Amino acid sequence: MTSEIKFLVELDENRVPEKLTWTAQDGGVELEEAKAMMLSIWDAKAKETLRIDLWTKEMPVDEMKQFFHQTLVAMADTFQRATADEKMAETMKDFCQYFAEKMELTK
Repeated sequence: MTSEIKFLVELDENRVPEKLTWTAQDGGVELEEAKAMMLSIWDAKAKETLRIDLWTKEMPVDEMKQFFHQTLVAMADTFQRATADEKMAETMKDFCQYFAEKMELTK
């Protein structure tokens, strides 16, 4: 069995992303638009992370700040599930709170 996730990136003449869409049929997603994406892949041979970070020209700075904050929170949750390291996960969540305060994301 396999599952496929596709990302389509439409570029302008300077190769700057104008439109991002993604499809994940197993998740019921078909050509859904996005303004930004971050993808991390572990290269086991090189023991390093490969990354693709893209955002469109239409991504507002205030939404980018929210995107980063929510990504950091998700990373803390994933780290906790993947490592069972409660102490470090809590430290990461403390940083997420600090980040939110400094970016004035908390209300």
